[in-house]
Amino acid sequence: MAPKNKGKASSSSDSKSEGGKGGASSKLKAATAINVRHILCEKHAKKEEALEKLRNGAKFDEVAREMSEDKARQGGSLGWKVRGSLMQEFEKVAYELEPSTTGAPKIGEVKTSEGYHIVMVEGRR
Repeated sequence: MAPKNKGKASSSSDSKSEGGKGGASSKLKAATAINVRHILCEKHAKKEEALEKLRNGAKFDEVAREMSEDKARQGGSLGWKVRGSLMQEFEKVAYELEPSTTGAPKIGEVKTSEGYHIVMVEGRR
């Protein structure tokens, strides 16, 4: 596991060769927790419908309330999640996302054993 608070200075010599970790996150500060929302759909077609609504300007939380099959009443909010507390493939996508707002979400997609997820991150710490 990577050290938590060592290397606060932004050194560009990030020579860790952990496969899969590092790529897009090179422009993001390392985070130990994220405030994350998701839209979960069992069927691929429903996920595509939700994506279309988001592309057409609908707010993430409203689409989540309408279409998500999990945490629908909270607008898809999972709250603050620490590293290691989410499904591995979900967490990999979520930790690489830049924080954004429900009105202009920066989203990621991932398929897990639970279904198809559309993911957005509201905060990192």
